[in-house]
Amino acid sequence: MSKKKNKPEKSIKLLKDAEQTVTSDYITGDSLDELLSKLIRSVEAAKASRGGLPEKIWMKQQFSVGVNDVTRVLERMPAAAASHSVCSTEAPTSTARRRAPLVPLQAVIIAADCNPKWLTKHIPTLASTRQVPVLCLKDNKGSSLRLGQVANVRTALAIGIKARDSIINKTVDEVLKDYYKPVADEQ
Repeated sequence: MSKKKNKPEKSIKLLKDAEQTVTSDYITGDSLDELLSKLIRSVEAAKASRGGLPEKIWMKQQFSVGVNDVTRVLERMPAAAASHSVCSTEAPTSTARRRAPLVPLQAVIIAADCNPKWLTKHIPTLASTRQVPVLCLKDNKGSSLRLGQVANVRTALAIGIKARDSIINKTVDEVLKDYYKPVADEQ
């Protein structure tokens, strides 16, 4: 006696369609080389003007490195649709742990050719609810190594660029104009 499995086929199909529209374009080849070299040059230029701050602390102020950290920052950001409809008349509740002030992400860069793919699969959907642009890199299983060079780590599957007023953010604005194609809302 085998049990029939009830599969919600409609919801699975809608989810797959949403994932395809969010991550339909990948940056590869020469455009990937150009993008990463622009980012690395801007990071080096910004490092020169960082003052006496240690490099590790400075990097944490500029970037959110890693899948867990990018996910955490995105989850703490208010959802784009909910932020306009919810009244903020409630007083904030005090907690035992104080969190650092929220710095929203300007953009997220993902190594799309990671294995297993489900490690980064949730980030484009989460970022789209926060209206954060996502750039997906594909370089024949080597994009995580190349993405790590931007943040001076060995490998990185995801890097979030924090929205601050720096040379890095100006470079990311230029990159987004060149490479990011926003998905049109179908309503």
